[in-house]
Amino acid sequence: MKFLLLSLTFAMAMSGLAASAESPAREVAASPGKYTEKSIYRLSSKWTTDAGREIRLDSLLGKPVVLALFFTNCDHSCPIMVRDMKSLQSPLTAKASDKVQFVLVSIDPERDTPEVLKSFRTKFRLPAERWMLVTGAADSVKQLAEKLGFNYAPGSKTQAAHSLLVTILDGKGEIAHQQAGLGVDRRGAIETLEKLVKPKSGR
Repeated sequence: MKFLLLSLTFAMAMSGLAASAESPAREVAASPGKYTEKSIYRLSSKWTTDAGREIRLDSLLGKPVVLALFFTNCDHSCPIMVRDMKSLQSPLTAKASDKVQFVLVSIDPERDTPEVLKSFRTKFRLPAERWMLVTGAADSVKQLAEKLGFNYAPGSKTQAAHSLLVTILDGKGEIAHQQAGLGVDRRGAIETLEKLVKPKSGR
């Protein structure tokens, strides 16, 4: 019953989003000539980590990134999605895993302060050297969501209807793979990461 209600809420929310698709958030390019149209690093938005540090997404330039949008109050799907993300680490060698950055971006900036994100990190045992948790302005979240094809909308006072989407970015910030759903076959995601971390052979 709970799953059915969540599905109905999500469907209604997505219909509302489709109706408002005519006025997307305005994308502001960080360096128009530096990144391709497909790169999320074109976005000039600034974000705050759970450690209180201000960053831009292009600080991740050069490394594979596993990214998902979430919110800490999520009582069902987000914890499972984080578990799915963590499961992408184990098949990789330790050396390869060290090259991958995992990023969680909050869609609830009003509640998900750096302190709240820090508590979430502790609860789910997300190591600081591999995982980055960030929050930002509502417009910045909307711009990033549109770039990734991620949909979300308020479902209640504390919950939200949202896509279930894990995105893998290459070193240029372009989408290399997307995994939709929970507990799905992860082979495509793992193969993508293995290719991205594989050293380039010289000629």
